[in-house]
Amino acid sequence: MNHEKPQHIIVIGAGIVGASLAYHLASKGEKVTVVEAGGIACGVTGTSFAWINTSCAGPDPIAALRGGAIAAWRRLETQVPGLSVRWHGALSYGTQDGRVSPESLLIDRARITELEPRLRQPPEQAIFEPEQGALDAVAATHALLAAARALGATVRTHTPVLGFVVQDARVTGVKTVAGLMNADVVVLAAGTGTAALAQMLGASLPIHASPAIFMRYQAPPGLVHSIISSHAMEVRQAEDGTMLAAEDYLDDAPENQPAAMAQRTASAIRNELEGAEAIAPEFVGIGLRPMPADGVPIVGHLPQVEGAYVCAMHPGVVLAAIVGQLASEEIVTGEPGSALKACRPARFLA
Repeated sequence: MNHEKPQHIIVIGAGIVGASLAYHLASKGEKVTVVEAGGIACGVTGTSFAWINTSCAGPDPIAALRGGAIAAWRRLETQVPGLSVRWHGALSYGTQDGRVSPESLLIDRARITELEPRLRQPPEQAIFEPEQGALDAVAATHALLAAARALGATVRTHTPVLGFVVQDARVTGVKTVAGLMNADVVVLAAGTGTAALAQMLGASLPIHASPAIFMRYQAPPGLVHSIISSHAMEVRQAEDGTMLAAEDYLDDAPENQPAAMAQRTASAIRNELEGAEAIAPEFVGIGLRPMPADGVPIVGHLPQVEGAYVCAMHPGVVLAAIVGQLASEEIVTGEPGSALKACRPARFLA
């Protein structure tokens, strides 16, 4: 099949996935414009725990994709000024979710205490995954977009998309509040807003908003050295002492509202960690994760509209680097990436 190299690519969405796509496309010499309805990283990226966790419970239809995620982030660290990942490893115990990776190590209490000396009651055994890490997702998004701009990309924030121009079953433009923007390829990477954009193009994609609670605390530095995921808490700590925690959103009961959850999580952290008595909630919010109905990312061309490409997924931070790399190659060369085979939008559009 003949493939014409795109002339102008519009990426809709300035979260971490859209930023990665913009950087990778610009690094290939493409003319790229990022269009964002709000501000940079204003969606779920801004409320992400940002654990680069490539382990999976049970069969994994995107094992090949997930398997390249860490290497892709390490590569971006060498390419993008200001982008930094803390590769401090992850310690898991008592969660019984069955997640493992090839690098998982079963360690004893003595080793756990070496890794996390502030734990009041370290378990007898835990899984340690030394290759895993975390990043500041907002800072990483800004760094990726700055690098894309340095390569010639344009970023237009506070520019909602109103619709598309389609001629002969091909996207030729994007209607925005700032006017019409011509395009050869449009990439839908707007998180939970992706489904509505796809609907404008006649494609019904089952992408649900999956809520999670993100919490940030003021805390003394040095309480947590890795990522700790246990029955009591899921926490990590930045170098300045800021402690981050995440919990699943359960329901609308008063005791499960964000403020109540932040207090309950703070109590759990104090019970688990020596020296955490003075921690204080600084921010708590709900992040809405774009969750495809089958849990598998949606990445690829919309079959009924030429020039329209979708990138919607959870976990977005984990996969942003590798999807940006592989999707940009597909868009530019027209050659499908085998690691994205399970992710195609066509599975929902038969």
